Amino acid sequence: MSNPKPVAVVIGATSKWQADGRNTRLAHGHDVDDSGMPVAARWGVGGAIAQRFASEGFHVVLTTRTASNAASLETAILDQGGACSTVELDLVSEASISDAFSEIRRSVGDPEAVVLNAGYLEGRDLPPGKELLEHIPVEMFDTAQHIASRGPFLVARAALPAMRERGSGSFLITNNAASLRGRKRQTGQSLYYPRVMMRALAQVLTEEYSAHGVHVANVIVDGLIDSPGTRALPIAQRRPEIIMNPAAIADAFYYLHTQDRSCWTHELQLTPYPTNPSF
Repeated sequence: MSNPKPVAVVIGATSKWQADGRNTRLAHGHDVDDSGMPVAARWGVGGAIAQRFASEGFHVVLTTRTASNAASLETAILDQGGACSTVELDLVSEASISDAFSEIRRSVGDPEAVVLNAGYLEGRDLPPGKELLEHIPVEMFDTAQHIASRGPFLVARAALPAMRERGSGSFLITNNAASLRGRKRQTGQSLYYPRVMMRALAQVLTEEYSAHGVHVANVIVDGLIDSPGTRALPIAQRRPEIIMNPAAIADAFYYLHTQDRSCWTHELQLTPYPTNPSF
């Protein structure tokens, strides 16, 4: 390992709402054109965070289940003069997470920042009348739990020991308003109540690792994030003022990483100005 740059790892660096993303295809029935999109918004929050850290001199490691998913984002970062690489990581697999972090350490070193940004769409394709728990397939619940709870636990276990031994580092979680309390799933929504466990994990890790110099924060992104797929939605066309700028969200993540340790933020809620914060 001969990398002189600090390392930032973005877990789930691409977006299900990117031009050819799974949610984009589910919502629109086809890919959409992203040629008119700002480069910071083409890959959602994960892509914007990766670009932000790269612009600050970090070597950014993009993780995704399939490397080809992040190829265009990696190219964009390299074209901007940043340092970037891609490692495959599947949050459902303990072995995949362990192997990914072993590869990261071997190739570029232990990360100074890990941003957990993985999302899922399980539940969105259930038809009306299937909102109750009794209609949720067990395998759908298992996937949501893997992404929202078990996977983050395994990532923390892989990343935090080195930060604790070094006495510094940031472990930042992208979450949403569904993490604030349990809510019934509405038609067209993902099965989001497992994200309450993601928030609880952030609280536990804060209590366990802050004293060791590790900054843990849960970031509640409370709104519709700009991306190729969301910008094409009818509500985004009618009310563009409620769409959240991914680059501004990324600024918040970088701010958390650079906060003075005498005044760390452990939970941050970001809400568009025309809407009321969720609670």
